[in-house]
Amino acid sequence: MNNNSEILALFDKEQRRDVQFYPFQPESTPHVVRHLIPDPKRGESMVIYSQLTAANAEAVIEGEIAYFESIGHNFEWKVYDHDSPPDLRQRLLARGFQADDPEAVLVLDLEQAPPALLEPVTLDVRQITGPAEIEAITSVQRQVWPDKNFIQWLSDELSHNLEHDAEHIGIFAAYVDDVPASCAWIKYHTGSRFAGLWGGSTLPQYRQRGLYTALVAARLQQALSRGVRFLTIDASSMSHAVLKKFGFELLTYAHACKWQRVNPSEK
Repeated sequence: MNNNSEILALFDKEQRRDVQFYPFQPESTPHVVRHLIPDPKRGESMVIYSQLTAANAEAVIEGEIAYFESIGHNFEWKVYDHDSPPDLRQRLLARGFQADDPEAVLVLDLEQAPPALLEPVTLDVRQITGPAEIEAITSVQRQVWPDKNFIQWLSDELSHNLEHDAEHIGIFAAYVDDVPASCAWIKYHTGSRFAGLWGGSTLPQYRQRGLYTALVAARLQQALSRGVRFLTIDASSMSHAVLKKFGFELLTYAHACKWQRVNPSEK
């Protein structure tokens, strides 16, 4: 399959309409697909798919805000460039949503994976298999990203996933002289031909050594062994340039629009 419009349609079906994200609970309405987080203290719920028109968009937006307010959840509405109506993101912003920077959604058909990513990984890349090993990941993330709350949340989430849903995640760290220097993970979804690459971070002093590429290769090879057809990644500008060399192609752009619920004491 080399037609990106066909891949995009398959992505919408398998990664937005029919997907399961642990530990979220999916809900579908005639207009949106929601994923509800069981404990709002652990993060945000999501609207990951919508099919709206110019005629009903405002009413559906108001309905979703009212719904999430009623259950006490903050939520993120993930808008893609091909969603309808074309001005959906602008409508959300006008209603008070806050938008993160756009992310390039890249895709690689593993039937066309470059040979360089299929060769045995010779660097010291190890799979993290238990919650006790997560410190190897957070030690890297802690030095790359300054948000301590995010690092604690990430550590809790990865540990929880390994303990309760290990079959749907593969976590890897690259070491230099037995020191964690780079990390990344991959998420799988039951019944989907897609898997998602996440979290690629490398300590500044260890960059330009091929660690990021080694982690891409390790995850790609694991995905192939599990029968995955497509890899996707929401890429930063830095990783976009690297992944383009390995055949990843732009599928679309994604915009995370966040709604913070009104504090009842402020109403």
